[in-house]
Amino acid sequence: MITLTVNGKTEAVDAEPRTPLLWVLRDHLNLTGTKFGCGVAVCGACTVHLDGSAVLACMMPLSACANRKITTIEGLSSDGKPHRVQQAWIDHQVPQCGYCQSGMIMAATALLAAKPHPSDQDIAERMTNICRCGTYPRVKKAIRSLADAKSASKPGAQS
Repeated sequence: MITLTVNGKTEAVDAEPRTPLLWVLRDHLNLTGTKFGCGVAVCGACTVHLDGSAVLACMMPLSACANRKITTIEGLSSDGKPHRVQQAWIDHQVPQCGYCQSGMIMAATALLAAKPHPSDQDIAERMTNICRCGTYPRVKKAIRSLADAKSASKPGAQS
């Protein structure tokens, strides 16, 4: 048994230590918001947070997650309200098919936590998730809106 903290809840998982975190989340804990895309850590559909950092769950062995904090897309919202990144996705109509969007949202959330005012280059470098629908301009617009909103809310910021 390996103990994890997933979305604030302690979970004991009976799985092989080398089982990818993606399958533990989906098959053992029934958290299906994290998607399987490529299985080779390229597409980003399986992005989750491990101790606050974005990681690709398809390649993260369960053993590396023991006694660490994992956040999935299901754990972002609170009090029945969307997380601010989720709300920006809604406001800017980012998703088309939506398959990759949980991974995109998790990557964007980690980016904004690490760098609240990312440059366009920061966004391009950190948002490497693949979207077959090509929603990249809307993703960038949603992230920029959050960075710009934070800038505007600072005392002394120009309107």
